[in-house]
Amino acid sequence: MTGRFSRMAALALGVGMLGGASSAAAATITITVTDVRSDEGVVRACMTTMEDIFPRCARDPNSHRKTVRAGNTITIRFENVEPGDYAIALLHDENEDGKANRVLGMAPREGYGFSRDAPVRMAPPDWDDAVFSIGSASQNLTIKMRYFL
Repeated sequence: MTGRFSRMAALALGVGMLGGASSAAAATITITVTDVRSDEGVVRACMTTMEDIFPRCARDPNSHRKTVRAGNTITIRFENVEPGDYAIALLHDENEDGKANRVLGMAPREGYGFSRDAPVRMAPPDWDDAVFSIGSASQNLTIKMRYFL
């Protein structure tokens, strides 16, 4: 009985230690969004590890997503972020309709921004231009909101 109890106690202790190590390795990512042109609507932020769907990271069930009220400069925090390679997409959804409105179906009517201030050339940026690595340390990022019109 003592041997069985010891094995169960060791197993329980081991699982507890693994759970603690995982949460200790998780980071907080703080994003400062600058140059938001108005306080109308919201800013939607999405952070993903999935290159093949970026920047439409809402399709990633494991993505980190937040919506905050718009303002000249805003702060967005993603907590408990596991280490890995991530990219961030922002949308200033001024009319709060939940989508990126476009002019003539092409040019964005609302503001947008990407991690590493990835450039936009006739299409959303490539993953390689926006990707950054997260370890166990928290990070502060600044993303400038951009407007086509």
